[in-house]
Amino acid sequence: MEPIAVLGHDQTRAALADGKALTETVARALIAVARGEASVPPRIAAFAEHGLLGAMPGYVPGVGLGAKLIAVFEDPDRPGRSSHQGLVAMFDERDGTPLAILDAEPLTAARTAASATVALRALARPDARRVVVVGTGTQARAQLELLAGDERWQVTLAGRDPGRTAELAARFGVAVAPSIEAGVREAEAVLCATGAHEPVVRASWLAPGTHVGSVGGSQGPELDAETIAAGALFAEWPGAAQAAPPAGAHELQGLEPGRVTLIGAVLDGTHPGRRDERELTVFKSTGHAALDIAAAAVVRAALAAG
Repeated sequence: MEPIAVLGHDQTRAALADGKALTETVARALIAVARGEASVPPRIAAFAEHGLLGAMPGYVPGVGLGAKLIAVFEDPDRPGRSSHQGLVAMFDERDGTPLAILDAEPLTAARTAASATVALRALARPDARRVVVVGTGTQARAQLELLAGDERWQVTLAGRDPGRTAELAARFGVAVAPSIEAGVREAEAVLCATGAHEPVVRASWLAPGTHVGSVGGSQGPELDAETIAAGALFAEWPGAAQAAPPAGAHELQGLEPGRVTLIGAVLDGTHPGRRDERELTVFKSTGHAALDIAAAAVVRAALAAG
């Protein structure tokens, strides 16, 4: 058996630098989920006093086979540190041979940002240009990295800590909103990437036709109930609404069946997505093992290419 490749944080992150390959492969995985082609059981978690350890196996035909072990622990003494740390193990989908172990923190951030970016492109109004990223941590950085290479978007950053917001905005050369509310009110698309325990965006701040993406809120709702009630809702997998947190989304609990459309169904053309220019579209991400498999496949391709 060939030696198992082991990639640390910086190596995994570098292997995910091709944003086009990443978003395309994540889109393939989202379509496979919507078509029922991916084999991904509901994730499970063991709860510790200060966090949780989740397990997420998955198989996407033609993309890969693997599993993620992810620890979600906050660290107030190190603001901006990712709360998601762990590893992803990849296996040969033909014979089960272990192939690689990857650092889950940069991989999780990259695949989550890719999912939000894919949804943004599919659901935002065609004329939308102004996007605000809400957050200053690892996930917000990953989102800015993907948007930085897309000339379509005029990007603004908004956060609760003025110093950290200004520092991160300067790193990526984007504008700074005076407040989260001000940034959201001026935006045509809003991408929330925070560790919030309660809503950071309010429906009253959103202009008609805005697209909202939310990838945070593992510990509580990132969007308010009014935004969920008013929006056309999209998610990565059915369990985002049907499963209890942390597998499902806090915001989507208790919704009537049929309220949530899988974003993969929009990508493959079986659902129209946005219906008119004034519709509020809301993409709620909970993460999904199929996306980890997709990102790991990008890493494997980068390794193969040297």
